[in-house]
Amino acid sequence: MGKRIRAQRRGRGGQNWRASTHKRVAPAKYPGITPKESFDAKLTATIADLVHDPGRGSPLSLVKFDNGLSVYSITPEGVFTGQQIVYGGKAPAEIGNIIPLGKIPEGTLVCDIELRPGDGGKMARSSGAYATVVGHTPQGTMIRLPSGRTRYVDDYCLATIGVISASGRIDKPFLKAGEMFHWMKAKGHKYPRTSGRKMVPACHPFGSSKRSSRRCTTTSHGAPPGQKVGLIAARGPGQKKKRAIRG
Repeated sequence: MGKRIRAQRRGRGGQNWRASTHKRVAPAKYPGITPKESFDAKLTATIADLVHDPGRGSPLSLVKFDNGLSVYSITPEGVFTGQQIVYGGKAPAEIGNIIPLGKIPEGTLVCDIELRPGDGGKMARSSGAYATVVGHTPQGTMIRLPSGRTRYVDDYCLATIGVISASGRIDKPFLKAGEMFHWMKAKGHKYPRTSGRKMVPACHPFGSSKRSSRRCTTTSHGAPPGQKVGLIAARGPGQKKKRAIRG
């Protein structure tokens, strides 16, 4: 009788597979002001505190507005505790200010961008990430994402001026496996991960070191748990081999 594979054990749920979400501070989002109101607004706020959020590379900043609202947002580089920032379409394009994309000048570096007005921020939120405002068109604001791809976003979508902090975080290597283990555990990821080919046949469908036991890595959508591993419903078995063109 075989052993339940990792996908089966994780799908069942359990303490070893859950992220420690009870340790997290708060979701990072913008204040709940309607997009049309924020397009012509000008609210002042203060960065009250900078806190560490487990599982997140960049610290969170506690932003308290003069009207009584308070939210946690992702911190851009260069801001500090006690700094005054401005929210709304009438705010200047300075680091830390939160402005709708339709009001941001071309060539400005922005981060924590909303994909749709009011969703709280979806793009360019990791350490050192930023996007560039390329231009304003009738279709919306064109931005260049960290991947290099350009796309149009609604003018009412909010963005923060600047670059996400902790850009040098990935420059420091993990010197011990234990540090990597705890970092992945905070994110809810299992570490270390072993590939199926390195297991014995009883533990994984791809297990065994024997060449004759190698099998195709594609499987159907209707495969049961335990068999549904590899390339799910793939049209091909993997990367196509390059063929030499003979003249």
